[in-house]
Amino acid sequence: MNQRQFDILDSITTQGMLPLFFHADAETSLQATRALYKAGIRVIEYTNRGPAALENFKLLVKVRQQEMPDLFLGIGTIKTVTEAASFINAGADFLIAPIVNPEVAQLAERHDLLWCPGCMTPTEISIAQRHGAKLIKLFPANILGPGFLSAVKEVFPGQLFMPTGGVELNEDNIGTWFKAGVCAVGMGSKLVTREILEKQLFEQLYIDTQKALSLVQAAR
Repeated sequence: MNQRQFDILDSITTQGMLPLFFHADAETSLQATRALYKAGIRVIEYTNRGPAALENFKLLVKVRQQEMPDLFLGIGTIKTVTEAASFINAGADFLIAPIVNPEVAQLAERHDLLWCPGCMTPTEISIAQRHGAKLIKLFPANILGPGFLSAVKEVFPGQLFMPTGGVELNEDNIGTWFKAGVCAVGMGSKLVTREILEKQLFEQLYIDTQKALSLVQAAR
């Protein structure tokens, strides 16, 4: 693991949560990013969930360089080498996937990028490890539940896990995940909600993000 990968992984674990979102409108995506950054976020996953994702991501990278130079911008929902290559060329700092694709892992390795695949079974976790995954996304988290991690973590000593998909913005849910042994939680639609994006409620996003960060710190 090179220094850049170490710094990103350290930032995710220090932050204790990874906000993730997508919106088709570039300006909305930018304002949401600014609100997250203002609240103290220094690592964000923008998700590849629509045709506008690549161009929006390029804008985020450009503005990041001007306004938020200490922000790491990763891209999520990367399932293919073609998708990965496009976003690597656009300046992605790291790649997150809902699946384990060894070809994507190899491309990330060639570019010295952190690759975080999504896993749902011990076999997938083992395959991900063999292809260099330093951080594994437990997905979908609301289906697997904290009990899954408690049951398998001893089989994979030292492996870092981050649940994503349905992690709730409340003390009980976040606390239970950390007690199970996660290093961070992925916070998507429960934090960056559809209502916030559609109604441009960026001050609410700022407040909710600060709350999420406080809940994470209290859970540790």
